[in-house]
Amino acid sequence: MTRTRRVLGVVLMIVLVAWFLTPLLPLGLWAGAETWSGTSPLPQRWGTGNIASVFAPGGGAAVLRSLALGTAVAALATPAGAVVARVLALRQVRRPRLVEGLLFAPVALPVFAVVMGLNVVVLRLHVPGFLGIALVLVVAALPYTTFLMRAAYASYDVAFEEEARTLGASSGAVRWRVRLPLLLPALAGAAFLAFLVGWSDYIVTLLLGGGRYVTLPILVASAASGTGNEPTVAALSLVALAPPALMLVTAGLLRRRLIPRRSRSARRPGPALSSSPVVEGTA
Repeated sequence: MTRTRRVLGVVLMIVLVAWFLTPLLPLGLWAGAETWSGTSPLPQRWGTGNIASVFAPGGGAAVLRSLALGTAVAALATPAGAVVARVLALRQVRRPRLVEGLLFAPVALPVFAVVMGLNVVVLRLHVPGFLGIALVLVVAALPYTTFLMRAAYASYDVAFEEEARTLGASSGAVRWRVRLPLLLPALAGAAFLAFLVGWSDYIVTLLLGGGRYVTLPILVASAASGTGNEPTVAALSLVALAPPALMLVTAGLLRRRLIPRRSRSARRPGPALSSSPVVEGTA
């Protein structure tokens, strides 16, 4: 029975990998095609010119802007979501349902309506372009980071923090050497989601940036609006997939390495916490 489950697991993994990679095959063919006539099943001539054109002066700057925007959104929305999730999980606020409803309103409401409403506020406050775009995207990313961290706090045992305080650990030590390591996999997942919001955004950047703040999604949309630009669109799309894919693999490896350690430490008896680095460094 165990062997059958393993075989089924391997088959399911192969099917899932094929399911996600199959749509990328046409993109790879178009991105590597220097010459491809409509009657040929494969490109007649291959090359890297399409990929290199992405990092031309305009394309390279757009990639850097997207990276900066995604990083800024992740840096702001991840800790904010963690704080809000902890407050909601520990019932430290009155009417938590109302707070959750207000928090998840940007997800339920039409994106265009939310952006147009926030656009008026940003313009009246004379917020600079990049900062205004980042702040609006943080509002859009906050529901995702809060939801993921709320799920993490659902299985989080506050007794670890109480035990560390009993043994003499300060509030800072508890935060950085108890809470942060236990929640690190969830924080990595929340940062990944927040980065995706900033990295892949099109509507907010276009409306608030007024066409002056050009990012990679805007370049992809601009190239896709014309005809005969399939190689350029494919190359831009592959470049747009690279950072999220790299972050996803890194977060998966981090989760696989850290969760078994946290599980083993969670199964230890209470007195064993006294020999941990948390207490030794803060007692």
